Amino acid sequence: MGAIKTAALSIGAVLFSVTVMAQNQQVSVVKAATGNKVDIKINGKPFTSFLYPDTLEKPVLYPLHTADGLVVTRSFPLSKREGDPNDHPHHVGLWFNFENLNGLDFWNNSYAIPASRKNQYGWIRTDKIIKTQSGKTGVLVYHANWTNQAKEVIAEETTTFEFSGMADQRVIDRITTLTAVQDARFKDAKDGLLALRVTHELQIPTTEDQKFTDDKGIETVVKGGTDKLPTGNYLTSEGKTGDAAWSTRAVWCKMFGKIGADSVSVSIIDHPKNINYPTFWHARGYGLFSANPLGEKVFTNGKSEKNLTLKKGESVTFKYRVVISNGNKTLSPAQLNTLAAGFAKK
Repeated sequence: MGAIKTAALSIGAVLFSVTVMAQNQQVSVVKAATGNKVDIKINGKPFTSFLYPDTLEKPVLYPLHTADGLVVTRSFPLSKREGDPNDHPHHVGLWFNFENLNGLDFWNNSYAIPASRKNQYGWIRTDKIIKTQSGKTGVLVYHANWTNQAKEVIAEETTTFEFSGMADQRVIDRITTLTAVQDARFKDAKDGLLALRVTHELQIPTTEDQKFTDDKGIETVVKGGTDKLPTGNYLTSEGKTGDAAWSTRAVWCKMFGKIGADSVSVSIIDHPKNINYPTFWHARGYGLFSANPLGEKVFTNGKSEKNLTLKKGESVTFKYRVVISNGNKTLSPAQLNTLAAGFAKK
């Protein structure tokens, strides 16, 4: 009976994979006529935009939509939606950066940092769109420099996005290579690497107000108790749920909930070739959803740590898959395991 069950699961996984491939929709990747922006549409509908203006301290994908047009990322700070929390102004869409590279904080940098303190923060400046390609898989390749405020380059970044979608699913594969222009040390820290801030509905419900103090010492209160909009939860490949997902390791983590009548999920999948696989999850109930393999010291309460040093000319590559689904139900663990197995082959 066990063998039959295993075989049935394997056949189901293959059929799911084949179905995903067979139903891929047309993806359009087009640089906007004005501004530092590339628009991505799937099946003729907006999916996301790659934004890299000098007014942002890092490039981002913003906003992110489900296949039926629901927005899964928080509006603030680039736009305003009634009821959206306005804490952590550096949480913008989907991004990739780190809290401590050569002593500079790339993560917390935003318009809220006063000029007198900007020299403590890093900036990721996109200087070139290398490739845009439309098709069943849309491709965007860009080059950026991780710099200090004097624009001295610490590391060069080359990132490839691959976008695809089907009737109730959107997929982003991100492959980022960082090459040290000078010796570069990523010191173990809590905040990094791949992250997104989800919309209000996907936050985990709480009966208590949540207080946050930012890097300037300013306290923000995220209301609980009377806030009936959040419906979210976490689930990891190791079976951790809710706030218990934070600081644990897993191949994938799914944040899911209801937006209107739709069941919506956003999942991040780690890649076996990434450093410190499977990653730690910096997954907070208030809506910060992050995969961080370089935060081990915090996540293990000081029992171990993971620093990364690149000598001048050395490189490191990170690969992540983001899956956004909507419909009557969200992706099952078996389906996510199949997507993870396929991604592991890239």
